[in-house]
Amino acid sequence: MRGSPTILHLDMDAFYASVEQAAKPSLRGKPVVVGGIGPRGVVATASYEARVFGVHSAMATAQARRLCPNAAYLTPRFSLYQQVSGVVMGLLAELSPLVEPLSLDEAFVDLEAGGVEPATEAVRAVGERLREDILAATGVSGSVGLAGSKMLAKIASEQAKPDGLVVIEPGTELELLGPMSVRTIPGVGPATAETLRRAGIHTVAETAEAGEAELVRLLGKAHGAGLYALATGHDERPVVAERDAKSVSVEDTFAEDLTDRTRVQLELARLADRCVRRLRAAGRSGRTVVIKVRRYDFSTLTRSETLRGPTDDPAVVREAAARLLEGVDTTAGVRLLGVGVSGLADYTQEDLFAQARAAEAAGAAGEDGGPPDAEGAPERRADDGEAVPARRWLPGLDVVHRELGRGWVQGSGLGRVTVRFEEPWSAAPGRVRTFTVDDPDLEPAEPVPLIRPVVGEGAPAPPVGGVAAASGR
Repeated sequence: MRGSPTILHLDMDAFYASVEQAAKPSLRGKPVVVGGIGPRGVVATASYEARVFGVHSAMATAQARRLCPNAAYLTPRFSLYQQVSGVVMGLLAELSPLVEPLSLDEAFVDLEAGGVEPATEAVRAVGERLREDILAATGVSGSVGLAGSKMLAKIASEQAKPDGLVVIEPGTELELLGPMSVRTIPGVGPATAETLRRAGIHTVAETAEAGEAELVRLLGKAHGAGLYALATGHDERPVVAERDAKSVSVEDTFAEDLTDRTRVQLELARLADRCVRRLRAAGRSGRTVVIKVRRYDFSTLTRSETLRGPTDDPAVVREAAARLLEGVDTTAGVRLLGVGVSGLADYTQEDLFAQARAAEAAGAAGEDGGPPDAEGAPERRADDGEAVPARRWLPGLDVVHRELGRGWVQGSGLGRVTVRFEEPWSAAPGRVRTFTVDDPDLEPAEPVPLIRPVVGEGAPAPPVGGVAAASGR
């Protein structure tokens, strides 16, 4: 435990939902839910306006719709979230060489390693300036916690939400921690909390009072000793600059169980391609291919195969995933599929035998071995007869119209798609228009930045208005 609050924890406020509110003027101040929008979807993030109704992360989307039927339910746009996260992490890197990202929207920073004076007012000033810089650069807000340890800094940022800053002064740690639930302590999940509850331990203070010997008896030596140290305010974990990913994976849950074997194979190939795109985006390769199959009865199987060397070749990963699927019975129905690559490396040593097998399989199929398109949807034909992937108009995704400009999908069905035409810097909510799903003037588009690019002689446009008030985790 440090004697000064020089460990900073940043947690962006309701990150995905806040980004969507910043990007869509018509949604600011309104309930927004981001996640899977199908019957089996799960909420990734809910805005503060939606949380008032009881909606929260990891809740089934179907339940969220019952609690808050008037919310905007949007498909995640991970490319935009990654773009915003990159800006935020860049600002953190300016504060210190020791930045430990935990996710796209959360990180620890060692301010002492960045040369910040170890005094409360100095670190508070750094934290406030960071919040201002993040809002100015991204249009979304974040909450900052400052303390002498990682555990306390994270607790402080939770207390600061939404859009605030809390400093835990040295010497006040035990007084603060005591009345909190034992679930506050890192590493205490439902099972550990239940074991402690049966022993009459509910709060952090009661955990400390139980003593190390009793906690070791209840939980085992490593877990018990570690829990006692944290409960008594002793957290010596350093901020680690490199948190190396152990695997890259993707998965999809289907609205209806897949029983057709060909469909299962096509979906698995699509997921393999998505996994490789993420792998390449991270500049990595991997040796072990893993598939995950959750069947109709929720039983889950995983199968893996280790290649001769690391690869980032989509054909190799597809072919390995297909081999693994051969040993899995899917006739009763599949509700979830996943593909992952582990054993990551920074270089590629291609498995030539695997490449040859993949090429042979692709030749036999008369194609490149992949699914019909990136979404597994039917194809349409361009004017020259070439197959073009069908467009899927999912709520929240970006579009551009030849005459009306940029907008986003509000909804689609019965051969129609409804679009609201607005951009992050629009002065007011945009107008709504409805088109046929195959309207040639309407096309999918990539997200635009949340802050308008520089105009003219380096004069930036005004930042997004009203975003901070609509943010919050």
